[in-house]
Amino acid sequence: MSVDAVLLESPTMRSTVADRVEVLDRVRALELLPDEVHVTTEGVAAYFGVPEQTIYSLVHDHRAELTSNGYAVATGARLSSLKEVCRIQSRARSLALFTRRTVLNVAMLLRDSEIARQVRCYLLDAEHEARAARGSGWAAEAVDNPFPLPEGSVDAAVARVAEQVVRSVLAATVVPVLNALVDEVGGNSRRLDAVADRVDRLERIVLDDDERTVARRRRRLLGALDEGVPDDPDGPAY
Repeated sequence: MSVDAVLLESPTMRSTVADRVEVLDRVRALELLPDEVHVTTEGVAAYFGVPEQTIYSLVHDHRAELTSNGYAVATGARLSSLKEVCRIQSRARSLALFTRRTVLNVAMLLRDSEIARQVRCYLLDAEHEARAARGSGWAAEAVDNPFPLPEGSVDAAVARVAEQVVRSVLAATVVPVLNALVDEVGGNSRRLDAVADRVDRLERIVLDDDERTVARRRRRLLGALDEGVPDDPDGPAY
């Protein structure tokens, strides 16, 4: 698929470059009516080097999109005024009118025209250059602001929403978990302190009991020596 085919196939892409009417004159001079605003079907066909019937067919297939970009049919009083201003010698009861924006729209829809293809290529080049310029401008500001977002832009709005979502998620999930961990660690620490206290008490009890046992056996041994008969039911102390 050719590079310019993206414009032929994508209405969204066409809408992003619909204002770049200056590329028309870079390819070929466009003859406007004396009002310097409109072009007739005949003038559009001459610009692209195709039969007028090709333009009629294109309008039939894409009328809504072309109308959104300026296409209109003059009748009644408007047609009379236009004929007078533009010195149009015609008895037709209606006249199809294209603006420069509409002609650019035709260039993005017309497949069988070399002029239309060149216009599409110029459009893509111009868009690429514009994006590169925007990118270099943002890069120059990166030192002061790593994430430069124009105030009120869609990107800025998305960034604010994303920040709010992250904050709400942290508040709803991460923070409670951290609090629970802190409580659990604190509880474990208190339990360890209690165990340590119990160990200390047991050590004191064991040591005290051992000292009392030794003292008791010493007294019994001394008593047996005095009487000459050992009376320690546990046997000799040696």
